[in-house]
Amino acid sequence: MMNVWKISLENIKSKPLYTFLSVFTLALSIALLLGIQQLKSSFKYQTENNLGGIDLVLGAKGSPLQLVLASILHMDDPTGNIKYSEAKEIAKNRMIKTAVPISYGDNFKGYRIVGTTNEFLSLYDAKISNGKGVQKSLDAIIGATVAEKLGLSVGDTFLSSHGLVENDIDVHDDKFTVVGILEPTYKVIDRLIVTKLESIWDVHAHHDHEEESHSEHKNDEKHDDHDKHESHENHEEHEHHADEHQDHADEHHDHDHDKNESHGNHEEHADEHHDHEEHNENREITSLLISFKTPRALLTLPRRINDQTNMQAALPKFELDKLYSYTGIGFKTITWIAYLILLISGMIIFISLYKMVKERSFDLALLRTFGASNFQLIKLVTYEGLMIVLSAFVLGFGLIKILLHFLFQYMQTDYLKGVLQPLSFNEIVPTAVLVLIIIFVSIAVAIYPILKMKVSTILSNEK
Repeated sequence: MMNVWKISLENIKSKPLYTFLSVFTLALSIALLLGIQQLKSSFKYQTENNLGGIDLVLGAKGSPLQLVLASILHMDDPTGNIKYSEAKEIAKNRMIKTAVPISYGDNFKGYRIVGTTNEFLSLYDAKISNGKGVQKSLDAIIGATVAEKLGLSVGDTFLSSHGLVENDIDVHDDKFTVVGILEPTYKVIDRLIVTKLESIWDVHAHHDHEEESHSEHKNDEKHDDHDKHESHENHEEHEHHADEHQDHADEHHDHDHDKNESHGNHEEHADEHHDHEEHNENREITSLLISFKTPRALLTLPRRINDQTNMQAALPKFELDKLYSYTGIGFKTITWIAYLILLISGMIIFISLYKMVKERSFDLALLRTFGASNFQLIKLVTYEGLMIVLSAFVLGFGLIKILLHFLFQYMQTDYLKGVLQPLSFNEIVPTAVLVLIIIFVSIAVAIYPILKMKVSTILSNEK
């Protein structure tokens, strides 16, 4: 019995150049088609699943797209901070259903630390798999990806770094404690560290105080020698005046003591209350994530905020759809290039198989005389084409993984790796079917000489 697979494999080995060109071009077209499909589906997934019912993002003036990317997908720097008291006034509008504040500016090992309220978890339907929720300042809940990549568990502590890029230079002294770990959601919250708003405020308050103390210490050292010299010159003169006024001061001391003590306590209490109110008034957040009670709010509230306040209202769905329309041009261009390469690949495979049939017509005729049927000869050519397709698919998958890996390494955006979603079987099938159709058309055209082959004529003409 004739071993068709073995003969097909020997045919492939006998023409390495054609085989290499066939496999490489086909693999390249497959890699481009699958890569574009993965980027498109990942972008769609991120926009649909990470919006979490958020209709509007309230933040500082600047680029609305930047504000949306920073506040929802956490893929950009924020446009600035806004006063929490002013944001809360906006949140009192009767058309607003929920308003979730977020504040960030620190990271741990490149993963962002987000200060917010308990409602933040519900935006992503996130549930705690281990531990509990945040109870006090510097408690932290970590996403599933953070726990996996950094090996953190409940009870562990860590120090945050200032800024959104990992660094060992500007590290805060306040320790965060991991109190809970979230279940995987396959959304952006998997890559976040969630804590209370007060945590962000406390950490930065201590940070600013340390910088201020350090600055004052330098100024004190700078003027220390000058103060000592001036004090020595004026010491004798001050001593003389002090003696003259001492008796006069003693006469009034007893009379004013009780009155001043009572008045001083009252003023001290009032000052503390005023400072506390002023401190709360000046607290800032990065943005406010708003959901509306009615779609009618989309028509009035954003324009009113942009026109009448020093804040900015950005519509996430509109901004992300606009971004998708911009990137869609590039997606279409690369897709058509992939189709062109796929067509060229099909032509190369056709030429390779047709050339094999024409050049080896005498061998094929001999196989017919030894009992091989036309169907077996057709299988011989078909198996050769299928082996090329299988090799190209394996190489294509490898190429897309390597290309995307080096792309993100070059861009130095490790957090973007989590944005990519693995391709589902249903997304791979259309590309696979298209490739197989083109290959089978190439094979069908290539085997035409076999169907028209006259064995006696070929054998008699062979010298």
